[in-house]
Amino acid sequence: MIVTVTTNPSLDRTVSLQATLQVGEVQTATGSREDAGGKGINVARVIGAAGVPTVAVVPLDSADPFAAALRSAALPVRAVPVAGTVRSNITIADAAGVTTKINLPGLSLAESDAAALTAAVVDASEGADWLVLAGSLAPGLPDDYYVQLIRAVRERWGASSPAIAVDTSGPALRAVVEDGRPDLIKPNDEELSELITTEWDTTVSLPDTVRQAAASLVPAAVGAALVTLGGDGAVLVRADGAWHGTPPPTTVRSTVGAGDSSLAGYLLALTAGAGPQAALRGAIRYGSAAASLPGTQPPTPDDLPSGDVPVRRLDQMNNPTTGGHRD
Repeated sequence: MIVTVTTNPSLDRTVSLQATLQVGEVQTATGSREDAGGKGINVARVIGAAGVPTVAVVPLDSADPFAAALRSAALPVRAVPVAGTVRSNITIADAAGVTTKINLPGLSLAESDAAALTAAVVDASEGADWLVLAGSLAPGLPDDYYVQLIRAVRERWGASSPAIAVDTSGPALRAVVEDGRPDLIKPNDEELSELITTEWDTTVSLPDTVRQAAASLVPAAVGAALVTLGGDGAVLVRADGAWHGTPPPTTVRSTVGAGDSSLAGYLLALTAGAGPQAALRGAIRYGSAAASLPGTQPPTPDDLPSGDVPVRRLDQMNNPTTGGHRD
């Protein structure tokens, strides 16, 4: 069981253009779609599509039109009653695969809403393998709310607590790294650069720069870091090593949700018993699959690319490992 938490869900509207986006011009769209979104929801949709038990915990007004979109996703949900409507996010995806996002403010949560959400997360975490805290914090929540959730879950379930993954940014990520001791964080390279206090090393390749930066956090503050690099793949840093994987050739349609799918792919591989290299490949395959689909459509196992995902060990540069090697 993998439980996800989305404090700031969104109705994701995606418009696809037949040409490159021209600011200030009138253009023809080739199509549009609406998806129930938010990072935790995106992760749960991918996990559910793979046939693994999951539940998404979200604050939700039963009268909110977002509830219908969430039901159409056929996703097990634990809704925490709140008053108000979920925000809408707008994505414009052009023919070159470039995406432009406009994110609206989210629904503000009161102190009582936060307490109810915390209680629901603690309850849902019973017997779970992983708890995923994902996305920006809803307005009204303190920067350390994810830290509060981590403490509440671990205090309640002790040694049987789920492993905890966090995918957020800015002050919320900094608070988690400083005080939460999560088992996994999943920033992208820009979010990692904002997080570390040491100077970002631009004299080496991006994967090696990321490894150096993440190694300042692992394992002192976090158990592991999965850092997504877009078209450059991803870097995994754990206490026992660091690896970089590159994606297979991919025709990009929308990058929205690709990082969420990468996290889902990584967790799916881990829960199936995969080692770090195979789990990194799983993350990259799912991220690539998501980028090849329109909107925030969750990739299924049938959507995964068949091309090789080469993985090399960054801290042992003379011992690269590729697709056919044992993990």
